[in-house]
Amino acid sequence: MKSLDYDLVIIGGGPAGLTAGLYAARARLNVILIEKVVPGGQVLITDWIENYPGFPEGISGPDLIQKMTEQVKKFDLNIESNEVISLDLLSEPVKKIKLSDRTITSHTIIIATGASPKKLGITGEDVFFGKGLSTCATCDAPFFKDKMVAAVGGGDTAVQESIFLTKFVKKVYLIHRRDQLRATKILQERAFANDKIEFIWDSVLTSIDGLANVEKITVKNIKTGDTKELSVDGCFIWTGILPNTNFLKDEVKVDNYGFIIVDSNMQSSVPGVFAAGDVRSTGLRQIVTAAGDAASAVFSAEHYMENRILFKFRGNGQSVKI
Repeated sequence: MKSLDYDLVIIGGGPAGLTAGLYAARARLNVILIEKVVPGGQVLITDWIENYPGFPEGISGPDLIQKMTEQVKKFDLNIESNEVISLDLLSEPVKKIKLSDRTITSHTIIIATGASPKKLGITGEDVFFGKGLSTCATCDAPFFKDKMVAAVGGGDTAVQESIFLTKFVKKVYLIHRRDQLRATKILQERAFANDKIEFIWDSVLTSIDGLANVEKITVKNIKTGDTKELSVDGCFIWTGILPNTNFLKDEVKVDNYGFIIVDSNMQSSVPGVFAAGDVRSTGLRQIVTAAGDAASAVFSAEHYMENRILFKFRGNGQSVKI
């Protein structure tokens, strides 16, 4: 068999990608991690993490990613800043990964590209992004010191980031389309106890307006149909995520939302191609589950290679490439 460039290519450098890189590097696989921007993913813009084991006092998102990155570098993981344009999985078992500057080949792939905030598709959303409209409180909250802002959403991210905003802003209008939050109870308790947060229930954001920057928003009550304008200097939207899978085309099976469907071994519909973290179809998307997915994916990739492609075992239990 013609030698390929890599045993394993990891696409994405968030917690899932970095964990996969750690396990693969320690296993002495010939592995490369491709990350479009910088390692970290959505965790880089997460203010504070309280539910990742081993950090009883909590840890900031950037600090956790720094520790993860330092750890993988100890094992000389090859991390390259590049963009994956497309995959060619038709010539199984050879996998071809088209990058912005070249095409590489691999026996196995782990897709860990994560997900990005979902857009509402309303008037002004594209016009004012970066001009008062944001999806990152950690990045942009200081720009709104002592100002009025709106936040949209009712899950963990929306509530936690709204609480973070109150460290800077005068007031947060938290807009949610239901009459109760979906966030975990402890976050709800903190939000309800915060006198800087005003809840606007059963409502949706319908438009964002202003001149050079955000100046006002329009909110509609979905039960009564009534609309009202709120004068705000900024607006933050956290209403869900969409998988970063545009490069996949129709190469692997995805669910109705575009998330990759995998089995219990993290294998996709294509043998030797695995997915881990927020990009896969799952009921829970957390840093700890992304790390667990990645560990399973690397183990499965090794097993796939040992049994189908790369290795034969000697009597002493050691393995060699053939």
